[in-house]
Amino acid sequence: MDPVELAVFSNRMEALCAEMGALLRRCAFSPNIRDRLDFSCAIFDCDGHLVAQAAHIPVHLGSMAYAMSGLAGYFDWQKGDAAILNDPYLGGTHLPDVTVITPCFLDETLCGFAVNRAHHADIGAETPGSMPMSRRLEEEGLVLPPQLISRQGQLDEARFEGIVNATRTPRDTRGDLLAQLHVNERGCDRLLERIRECGLEAWGRALEELNAYGRRVACAALEDIPDGVYEAHEWMEDDGLGHEDIRLQVRIQVQNGQVEVDFAGTDAQVEGPINCPISVTAAGVYYALRCLMPAYTPACAGSFEAIDLHAPEGCLLNAKPPAAVAAGNVETSMRVVDLVLRALQKAIPEKLPAASQGTMNNVAAGASGEQSWAYYETLAGGMGAHANGAGLSARHSHMTNTRNTPVEVLEQAYPMRVQRYMLRRGSGGGGQHKGGDGIIREFEFLAPAQFSVLSERRRHAPEGAEGGESGAAGRNCLNDEELPGKCQRTVKAGDRLRIETPGGGGWGTAP
Repeated sequence: MDPVELAVFSNRMEALCAEMGALLRRCAFSPNIRDRLDFSCAIFDCDGHLVAQAAHIPVHLGSMAYAMSGLAGYFDWQKGDAAILNDPYLGGTHLPDVTVITPCFLDETLCGFAVNRAHHADIGAETPGSMPMSRRLEEEGLVLPPQLISRQGQLDEARFEGIVNATRTPRDTRGDLLAQLHVNERGCDRLLERIRECGLEAWGRALEELNAYGRRVACAALEDIPDGVYEAHEWMEDDGLGHEDIRLQVRIQVQNGQVEVDFAGTDAQVEGPINCPISVTAAGVYYALRCLMPAYTPACAGSFEAIDLHAPEGCLLNAKPPAAVAAGNVETSMRVVDLVLRALQKAIPEKLPAASQGTMNNVAAGASGEQSWAYYETLAGGMGAHANGAGLSARHSHMTNTRNTPVEVLEQAYPMRVQRYMLRRGSGGGGQHKGGDGIIREFEFLAPAQFSVLSERRRHAPEGAEGGESGAAGRNCLNDEELPGKCQRTVKAGDRLRIETPGGGGWGTAP
């Protein structure tokens, strides 16, 4: 293929994934998927190697790229099959993220897989929203090891309804799962159209060339990092169950465009829900290094071949079952990015920003019983400043790439009212370039409910870079009571929950 043909091929594959995402958004029932866009879509080859992905959620996409090669050989796939899973230790991230995998057959030949992953606002935990202060995985909701939900075109109704009825929101769950299944069918149809256009043999050669190109582009970008060994450490503030200041350690060795990332020295897995399966840790590493590559780098398996990852089994970043992981996917993954970027700042400080908010500020709420409901949202904050300018304010950053839930949608769907939604002015760190500001979002509950908050950067503020000041730490308050970073509470009508998200760090010494 000449360069133009290769570029067209790569962009058509990415466009296919974007079309899957657009369709999932239009077909989904829940605000979390329909409005917040908390989902991701990708295409893999028949061996489970990444072909393309849309610009969706980094923590979803990186973890799928890491785990899919094992899942490709999990079943004796037949035309019309579809598998479902959420088990973090068997290819998932945390239980609310439900993955659907559909094999794509040209006649009787397996050509690849269409895959999507979407965050369901409830997956049946004891607390609404399925983001509890858990100690074991099974406390976080329904655990789905990889299993066929559709066999040769026939939906397994009993299995499907069992999943739906395990949640507090069966209508939304049913609609969202059917949307996920339908979207993969569209993805397979589009993929097979491409393969028929060029022929199966030419398709295989095109994948080889795409991966070779991705490998060359990635290595050229990583060669800009000076050879050497770079180390850093970070702290998870707590696990919500009394364990504080849990150490994360990284050692990054760079040599001729090859990068080895080793998390030896990281503390052991903990009792609370901040543990990470290795696939989530990989997603954080892939994302941080992908940010150093040009925008035109294809999102294919070859682009990540220069990255080697190690994490001791049983540590916080390679937890063993049945460790709780609800917050590992959302909070610890953010700190993995901070950790890798901090280490590499010693090598290329002019290319890397100060710390962004370093948390997703997870809020889950709802009620059980006859009037059951479940709400979940991550909240934006400040981004770190950089050598070329100020950090952005009120943005989802790094491992989350969702939108907010619009106030009108939230108030229509749930017995909640948004009393304040504003910039947290002055929360960004000072410096030559100022860090971005966080936000303030205050909810009033209109009916009795339970809520949980999983957040970080409440004691250790996001650090500045190259002499810049730290951003302001975040705050959580219920009425007049200041809450810890991770907690769950029962509230009555009229109670108010206020979340003040962290600002980003500043860059450079102020003139």
